Amino acid sequence: MRCRCAVPLSVTLAASAVLCAGASAQTGAPDITWIPERPREGELFVVRVTPATDDPVVLIAGQARTEPLHFERDPSGSFASLAAVPLGERSEFWVSLTLVYADGSERQVNERVPVLAGTYNHRELRVSPALGSPPNAAQRERRARESAMAAEVSTSAHRTPRMWTSAVMLPRDDRVTSSFGDGRVFNGQVSSRHTGLDLDGDTGDTVVAATRGVVAITGQFELAGNNVYINHGAGLVSAYFHLSEQLVSVGDTVEVGTPIGRVGATGRVTGPHLHWVVRYGHTSVDPRSLLAASAEVPSPQ
Repeated sequence: MRCRCAVPLSVTLAASAVLCAGASAQTGAPDITWIPERPREGELFVVRVTPATDDPVVLIAGQARTEPLHFERDPSGSFASLAAVPLGERSEFWVSLTLVYADGSERQVNERVPVLAGTYNHRELRVSPALGSPPNAAQRERRARESAMAAEVSTSAHRTPRMWTSAVMLPRDDRVTSSFGDGRVFNGQVSSRHTGLDLDGDTGDTVVAATRGVVAITGQFELAGNNVYINHGAGLVSAYFHLSEQLVSVGDTVEVGTPIGRVGATGRVTGPHLHWVVRYGHTSVDPRSLLAASAEVPSPQ
């Protein structure tokens, strides 16, 4: 038999918790919050769980929509995990948690997180007819193969222990030429959403790793051109597109600030720049949200 347990929350619109049978020793309820209090669609945020002083929580598992969460305990005794709001989630977002206690019992908690809608623009691009036309069969096959390679990095990141640190930096300190989430209008027709951040640069300028991880792909893709994918573990992936040169190899461990490539104009582009991608699992997010969110989760000891 299960009983309903109220969970006091400081920032939820609504919340519920179910206490599993055999968990009668649990006398406290956890405080569950997130930072920021209203995450924006297409951004990372942090889920934080602070057990009560008489609440012997030893492990937390969970998921945000379909993406697993990876909780770690910080010196204060709280648990924290990155999470991601996908593009298109514009009002609320559910997070499901399983709290495991020292006696082996569990508590299931479902949280409704209020979400702010993003503000995105359409960007008009004039390209050659070859770039603006629908892909042919060979191109579709190649794109599907390359997309599957990238998806495997995202899947692997959920199976890899955390390597990323709270120290995160821009891969290039330059002006933004195209923001995350904007609509891409090719020759008058909206064809896609921009799921990365474009940073200006000249061919040959250095690109560095945003944070610690292991190089998973150094590919030559049709759309992304020469690229580097980094598995940062605990669900986090970053990628760097359109490079003129890759400076690392698959399997290399890189630290924050390690040179990994040089700006170029390879792939489907109109000029040299860096297209920087950040994903939590398979969910693309505004890379700039990683800078704020990572600071809220202490680095592993």
